Amino acid sequence: MARRKEAHGKDRAPNESDAKSRELEETRAAHIDELIERIKRSADKLKDDGSSRGDLKILSRAIAELRYAFKVFSPYRNQRKVTIFGSARTPAGEPAYEQAVRLGAAMAELDWLVVTGAGCGIMEAGHRGAGRKNAMGLNIMLPFEQSANPVILGDPKLVNMKYFFTRKLMFVKECDAVVCLPGGFGTLDEGLEVLTLLQTGKRDIVPLVFLDEPGGDYWSKFNGYIVQELLSRELISEEDLNLYLITDSCDKAVEEIANFYRVYHSMRFVRQDLVFRLREAPADDLLQAINHYFQDILSKGVFEIRAALPEERDEYEIVDLPRLVFRFNRRNLGRLRLLINTLNRGEVLPAEHTV
Repeated sequence: MARRKEAHGKDRAPNESDAKSRELEETRAAHIDELIERIKRSADKLKDDGSSRGDLKILSRAIAELRYAFKVFSPYRNQRKVTIFGSARTPAGEPAYEQAVRLGAAMAELDWLVVTGAGCGIMEAGHRGAGRKNAMGLNIMLPFEQSANPVILGDPKLVNMKYFFTRKLMFVKECDAVVCLPGGFGTLDEGLEVLTLLQTGKRDIVPLVFLDEPGGDYWSKFNGYIVQELLSRELISEEDLNLYLITDSCDKAVEEIANFYRVYHSMRFVRQDLVFRLREAPADDLLQAINHYFQDILSKGVFEIRAALPEERDEYEIVDLPRLVFRFNRRNLGRLRLLINTLNRGEVLPAEHTV
């Protein structure tokens, strides 16, 4: 199907543009001040609540860790990042280790940053492939393991954290894709948490890939359990299977991630509307097909192409991108992923849908 050309903003006079920029900065600063005040008010209430010393230590340390992690990641917010999970016990030379090296190198070639737990095994392999320049790390401080791997050790893009929950928040919050290689309890915990967040809409849709070593069956067996036990008992929905990809090919994993952002850029809820920011608007015939095949995920109304909404004006870096705006029912996240695939592909595959 034919595509429309990517939208561009209208030219503005310099004085008008400068005034708008100042207004946006002032609005953003006011919002930040209000949020800081909320944090202070919550802190003041802790004493009145009779919070214990132990509770306060947890909260104090968590805030300190997150503040520093936000500071480290802030300069790289406009650069795509992939989070790689996997076992710390996989030795160099093992097929899964070499697969992670290939993945890190391929993502760095696309100018993505590679975020790992900064330890050894799969985490080190991802960093070795990416190189120090494209490596970021979120190390957990444990009594028996682990020190940071030599690729990221001493790098300013390394954050050392005490708590798993703050570390996991950063892994998921800052990434644009997640790849899980074979691992133990920690890897399963991380992969299933991401899957849960996607399934429940608590995290914006991102590519989630379960990547095996070439010819491996670790994740295919995992997927077999999901289908044979969870799906067969109706503990999940069939559409949930659209939220992830199982593969033993590094090339397919990279293709899955890169293609996800070919047209789709990002998403944001504005009141009751879900707003997809797109690199180019879909052609009229594709929009018509989307309104037909995806009507089941609407709570009301239709899919519409619009300019940036007034509430998005503070995101001036992407204000000129066209928007697909619709009233999402907030339930069918697997179908929402299919919608993103459709926009990136430029056509609807009727076999994927039941209207």
